[in-house]
Amino acid sequence: MREKLTARRLNSLEITGKEYEVHDTTVPGLFVRVTAAGAKSYVVTWARGRKKALGRVGILTLEQAREEALQYLNEARKHGEPLAVTQGRRGAGTPTLRSFIDDHYMPWFKAHHKGHEKTLHTLDTSFEPIMHRRLDEITGRDLEQIRTAWLNGGNKPATANRKMGSISGVFSRAVEWAYLPASPLEKVKQLKVDSIGRIRYLSKDEAKALRDALDAREERIRAERDSANEWRAKRGREALPDLRALAFADHLKPMVLLSLNTGMRRGELFNLRWHHANLQARTLTVAGEGAKTSETRHIPLNAEALATLQGWKDQASDTGYIFPGEDDKPMTDVKTAWLELLKNAGIVGFRWHDMRHDFASRLVMAGVPLNTVRDLLGHADIKMTLRYAHLAPDSKAAAVNLLGA
Repeated sequence: MREKLTARRLNSLEITGKEYEVHDTTVPGLFVRVTAAGAKSYVVTWARGRKKALGRVGILTLEQAREEALQYLNEARKHGEPLAVTQGRRGAGTPTLRSFIDDHYMPWFKAHHKGHEKTLHTLDTSFEPIMHRRLDEITGRDLEQIRTAWLNGGNKPATANRKMGSISGVFSRAVEWAYLPASPLEKVKQLKVDSIGRIRYLSKDEAKALRDALDAREERIRAERDSANEWRAKRGREALPDLRALAFADHLKPMVLLSLNTGMRRGELFNLRWHHANLQARTLTVAGEGAKTSETRHIPLNAEALATLQGWKDQASDTGYIFPGEDDKPMTDVKTAWLELLKNAGIVGFRWHDMRHDFASRLVMAGVPLNTVRDLLGHADIKMTLRYAHLAPDSKAAAVNLLGA
């Protein structure tokens, strides 16, 4: 549509769910683009298929946009192309990467995604060399040089791809909001990585060693409590609770047993509340707000997981978090106790997250369909679950044998 743009008209442009344009009759060639999400940006066009985003409505005033558009159009008439294109002149409304992230991207990211603190940390620490530069100055070559520095510094290709994914989201928003005509990452290819990788799960001997170490730790803690109560009794002091009367000495064993039998992510385990556990129905609910994918899922409890929860509930508060930290807030870390447990079990190269791999691997090796494993793990994409496909019993051999049938 064509009409005279005014400040009032710009404020009244509606969000329709579809992208549309309103062309200015005062400066032909200038128009406002309204995205499906409602972002409004000034754009100038000087030839068929030739256009340039000038800046966001609200960041750039209407008068500034008209002046900038007139300069583009005059230069296009004189030289065939605006000097901003041929000589790389910077647009007046283009912010630096730093200001774009702080003023525009992160406020949006916090409202739509989890883990914004981790993402901001990655952006701050990994892209500091280009933070002071304007968005339209940053090139794919700049980003490739930064990535090369990571690799030379010891980062693995998968780590480099994850870091580049953080800045990719920034540039995608900059394009969507018309700060940039295209992302500098458009022609930067991801590094090739092994999409399957080494799936770390426990051998039978390791599984036994882990459980033996858990039992030994429980006995050690109980013996220490017995000794403390003997000392207190001799001095006429009140005894501490008898740990031998409880199912567990502390939180570590029930957390490990639940992880091994449910495949929950560590954060999901920390965020569990007692109302998420239905012991009668033998199910555990991972609520969307505490899940990585924001999707609620229900995990059936096997006999060991059910007994673990019942035993832990009998000795803990049955309100609030199942594994509370201080002040009834979620627990945030078990690293020290976990590393000591692995050391005592003699297990090397096994992370907490690998218990999730162990859970999935045991299911696949038992013949459980991959789609069922996907549902239990809460994978958003079946590609993630396919990493375990090679563990399915005789599946590849059976497929190859069909050729000889």
